[in-house]
Parts: sequence; structure tokens; C-alpha cells
Amino acid sequence: MTDVQAVADRIKEESAFLRGVQEEIQGVIVGQRELIHGMLIGLLADGHVLLEGVPGLAKSLAAQSLAAALGGEFRRIQFTPDLLPSDLLGTQVYNPKSGAWSVRMGPVFANFVLADEINRAPAKVQSALLEAMQERQVTLAGETHPLPTPFLVLATQNPVEQEGTYTLPEAQVDRFMLKVVVGYPSKEEETQIIDRMANHRTKPAVRSVARPEQILSARRLLDHVYVDDLARDYIVELVFATREPSEHGLAALQPMILYGASPRASIALTQAARAHAFLEGRGFVTPLDIKAVGMNVLRHRVITTYEAEAEGLTPEDVIQQVFDNVPVP
Repeated sequence: MTDVQAVADRIKEESAFLRGVQEEIQGVIVGQRELIHGMLIGLLADGHVLLEGVPGLAKSLAAQSLAAALGGEFRRIQFTPDLLPSDLLGTQVYNPKSGAWSVRMGPVFANFVLADEINRAPAKVQSALLEAMQERQVTLAGETHPLPTPFLVLATQNPVEQEGTYTLPEAQVDRFMLKVVVGYPSKEEETQIIDRMANHRTKPAVRSVARPEQILSARRLLDHVYVDDLARDYIVELVFATREPSEHGLAALQPMILYGASPRASIALTQAARAHAFLEGRGFVTPLDIKAVGMNVLRHRVITTYEAEAEGLTPEDVIQQVFDNVPVP
């Protein structure tokens, strides 16, 4: 317990900069606390974040604000049907004067990459991100180039307008640690948005209040956040309940689930729960941490059947039933 307390004391000391980052973002973004919280968890846990919501909900602005507050290099890539993998990763360039080839790095070589409307580009472009997201490197002309650290992909997609879009491959979706669904603001928040953003002369700007190196230090400390056997078993039970629901008292869900969550989900759930405990200033994970991040970790990893779709059952409905029925330790 002394070690856990020591970790908690260090967390309180070293996580202070994240509160400053959050305050800077909230100085620009009204509301959207789950969006901001999800980005910070992804950043801390070294995982990428998929942001889904209709246009105009400040998804891109939030990503840009996060990069500005941390002082990291930011690149925005607008995904379109005519985008090529080389537009994303880079390419070889021939110099006729010297007769030599050189590598021109693409916009993916940045600390924070915003893949805006990622589902508007074809599969070959989406899959070009796979190596970058998983291995943190890019191979160009047979040479491997490491990406900057920290490296975070924040991708946005519009769930409503499907014309001219390409469904994200399952392998691509599984690379995202979190999928955060961004909703509409409340009436009070909408009023604040008008007051804050409708005047061109007084639009708020984000100051740089931290450094990317501080994120790397926080990640090293994150590994020391304690996950006991009960919490680990709870994570495994939740994930297995999405694969074998009938064995967990959820027989009605069996025909509704085509594929359950993968082992990557168990890893992501553990790391995201650690990050949530970190942001709460604790040196250990509780079931509440797991529940707090569970929906965002699992909603894009559980694939429902046509029968579930016919009955109006969404992956979120399935996951909620899993959380409601799997006993909490």
C-alpha cells in the first residue's frame, strides 16, 4: 500500500501540467468534457482516438487546441477520395542536379495528426496509416523512419452523411484505443458558444502551457499505476462476455453478436483505466475506472449481427447489457 501511495503522490505532482492543458482547451471549447477527457486518456495511454459526430461540434478544433496547449507539432490531413498514400506518408524525390534520391516526409511525421473525415478516403489510404499507428514508424522506399514521440492520431468521421464515404476496415478501427461519440451541447453551452465564438475580434486562443516531453514522463509513471487481480479479472470477464455472452448469463445476446472484442481490447481497457485513475490522482485502478472508459474502448470492437440491426440493437446497447450483468468485484 505504501508503494501505491507513493505512486499516487508522484501522480499528483507530475499530473499538474495536464490540468493546465485541460483548462486551456476548455477556454476555447465549451462543454464537450467527454471529448476532452477522451483525448487526454488516449494521449496518456499512448493510444489513438476516433471522434465521431455530426459536423460543427468542435472535433477538429479540440484536436488542434490539444496540440497547441502541449506545444507539439500538429498536422491536419483532409481525407478525400483522391488522396494517395504518398500524400500521407511521403515519397522519394529525385534531384536532377545531384542525381540523387531523397525522402520527403509526409504530414504524418508530427506529434499530433488530425485525420479529418477519415472515412472519405479509400481503403488503401486508410490502411497506409496502419503501420504508423501500430508500429510508430513508416517505411518509405525500403527504409524505416521512426515517427516523433509522442505520436497521436485523432481521426474524425461523420456518422450521418454516408455518400462518398468508405467504411473503415476492422483492422483499422481496432487500432483506435477509444471511439468517442461527440454529442450536441446543451442550451446553456450553446449560448456560451455564441458569446465566445461569434465575435471575430475576441475569439479565444490556446497558449502553450506544457511540453511533449512531459507526456513521455507521465506515460512512464502510468506503468506504475497498480492493477490488482480483481480488476484484471473484471476486465477479462467483460471482454469474454462480448465473445461468449451465453456463458455470462446473457444468452439473449448470443445471436446479436457477430464478433466480440479482441485481446487488444483487454490491453486497451487496462491502459485506459490506468489513465483514468491517473487523471483522478490515484495510484490504483478501481472497477469505476474500468466502467468509466469501457464504453469508449469497446463500442467499436463489438460487431453486431443483422438480427441485432433489425431489432434496433446497437453495439452500445450490447455493451451496456454486458456492464449491467457482469458482476463487479
